[in-house]
Amino acid sequence: MATLPASPEDLAARHGPHLAWEPPGGFAARSHIDRRVETHCCFCGQQCGVKLLVRDEQVVGVEPWEEFPFNRGKLCPKGVKRYLQNNHPDRLLHPLVRSGDGFARLPWDEATWQVVERLQRIQDRHGKDSVAVLGGASISNERAYLVGKFARLGLGTRHVDYNGRLCMVAAGTANKKAFGIDRAANPWADIPLADLIFVTGSNVSECSPITTDYIWRARDRGAKLVVVDPRLTPIARTADLFLPVRPGTDLALMNAILHAVVRLGGVDESFVERHTTGFDEVLATVMRYAPEDVERTVGIPAARIWEAARLWVQAPRTMLLHARGIEHHSKGTDTVLSCINLVLATGRIGRPGCGYASITGQGNGQGAREHGQRCNQLPGARDIENPEHRRHIADFWGVAEQEIPHTGATAPQIMEKIHAGEIRGLLSLCFNPLVSLPDANFTREALERLDCFVAIDFFLSETAQHADLVLPGALQEEDEGTVTSTEGRVLRVRQAVAPPGEARRDWEILGAIAERLGRGDKLKFSSSREIFAELREASRGGIADYGGITWERIEAQYGVFWPCPNESHAGTPRLFEGGRFYHPDGRARLHPVEHRPPAEQVSAEYPIWLTTGRVVSQFLSGTQTRRIGPLVELQDRPRVEIHPRLAAQLGIADGARVRVSSRRGTIELDAQVVATIRPDTVFIPYHWPGALAANQLTQRAYDPDSGIPEFKVSAVRLEAIATRGVVGVPAGRAA
Repeated sequence: MATLPASPEDLAARHGPHLAWEPPGGFAARSHIDRRVETHCCFCGQQCGVKLLVRDEQVVGVEPWEEFPFNRGKLCPKGVKRYLQNNHPDRLLHPLVRSGDGFARLPWDEATWQVVERLQRIQDRHGKDSVAVLGGASISNERAYLVGKFARLGLGTRHVDYNGRLCMVAAGTANKKAFGIDRAANPWADIPLADLIFVTGSNVSECSPITTDYIWRARDRGAKLVVVDPRLTPIARTADLFLPVRPGTDLALMNAILHAVVRLGGVDESFVERHTTGFDEVLATVMRYAPEDVERTVGIPAARIWEAARLWVQAPRTMLLHARGIEHHSKGTDTVLSCINLVLATGRIGRPGCGYASITGQGNGQGAREHGQRCNQLPGARDIENPEHRRHIADFWGVAEQEIPHTGATAPQIMEKIHAGEIRGLLSLCFNPLVSLPDANFTREALERLDCFVAIDFFLSETAQHADLVLPGALQEEDEGTVTSTEGRVLRVRQAVAPPGEARRDWEILGAIAERLGRGDKLKFSSSREIFAELREASRGGIADYGGITWERIEAQYGVFWPCPNESHAGTPRLFEGGRFYHPDGRARLHPVEHRPPAEQVSAEYPIWLTTGRVVSQFLSGTQTRRIGPLVELQDRPRVEIHPRLAAQLGIADGARVRVSSRRGTIELDAQVVATIRPDTVFIPYHWPGALAANQLTQRAYDPDSGIPEFKVSAVRLEAIATRGVVGVPAGRAA
């Protein structure tokens, strides 16, 4: 018998009144709508096509957009229910200023004056770089471009970065090193053509479900599937070969697989000689990683490592897909390079059904990292320290080259600099670092030390609750613009409704602040289309070249793949055809990389590995999805996954209350005893705030090349507890 949906009273009793609200919509609203708006889901980098249903200028439902080629109408639970956030009572409708008893409303005119007056006061006393800007990887390309330009020309600060620092930067850094370009090598249409799919560090079925359909289509043709993960995820349960790697040892495993491939005669010597450099150095390195020598390190029998290599060698066409599981490490860039080494050494790239891709996690994780809101980047994915690149953008913006600041701090480094007193003001847009950064207690202390914190967002996130001024921004469907999907396809986001109340589009907010900073001539725009026109020209000639992409072309072609240098160019769905890469000599680079242990080791006091990640019903810090009742019903709180063997050893029953402690903090959660995780490892999803925040436990250790945090490996201990005690207490502090 089907389960009846929870009543508002049930939701209120279980989760509080803020989750009891659910507007009318879905199928009940279909016959009464005013229009259907073809646009894209705001969750994850797949950017699936959807039709939003609008009635009385409110989004009331969603329908499949079956013509859109990527998902053909298919949606995950988040895509189906995304519309329920639009009319939520928590929406920010007016500018707010911190008062003695919380927040008070403020007129827009006064709000923008206060922002400028407070931030300028800080900069006058402590220098331009005493103020930082944080952007988001789920915002449109236009807004990402504007955030970088606003920080550098409006505020004159070098400290601008974005929450993609927590997502794709290890892959991006490795891609640039190996290929000279940061983008998926293949369109997703190539996945069903492969004879072997190799998935490592990606819980595809929960984090990017529509990609699973592409894998199934390859399986229907007879393709094999290899999955590497510490957990037996839904996709791993269907694999021909599952490798349950010990957290933090993926690099050693990939070197061992390449070692076995070499021994099996699987190297494409012709491809390596004609199209790559560095293979001899890589060969010398991987020869020290025999599967028999590595098996104890990675926790996988040598025979299985050999089997993975045989499957790779025997398959004529292979696709390697990965995500944050191999990137969220203090050696994330090197681990990605170890995967690319396997692909290049065997010549499995640049052909239909043959390639490599990093699955983008955030809503616009690809496009938002291309146009200048990263601390080391200028529009078009240009290098901010490259003199030629600096001169090009300075000339385009009509400023002297020295007016463009140099490389600034990464998002985590910004928190460190706040603690050190070097950064005293912060403007943040669609970023919730209190939930998403490692060591949440350290982040909380940083926010409390700021002289002025300005937050632009559409909900009062946990981070925004610490702000001095809160400015109400717009949801994706409340503005026009473009986003770029995980496969490099530039897409059109269409406005469905206007922002509610006094909320404004983010580019309007930044433009008003820039006007009062005296930089309106550089940052004043009348529409998102106008921003995109400037972005196109700024990117022209860069690696991420959007020069030939127009909104009209996007609509006519269901998106255009960059690079696309001019309007007669068809776009580039598949990179590296013909074996030419984006380094000046046209060759790809193989890099010798050595395994090194995680920054933190297990010990007698903290003997268990903790790894973190997503669940299917939630997105990032949960600011949006935790306000969608049906998604909360799927999973209303985090649980700690524990293997039955470990649970029995510690006397923990399924559903029992468990205290999880690291060197940084302690939280209490319910146990979920499952046989789908390694016995030496536990898993906690990271979407929840406060006392339930997994990032109270994670460490501030970072990859030296990309700055990505080591979310996937921390040392913890578990204890069964009989009664609920104090939760969320930092280690070493009084309760």
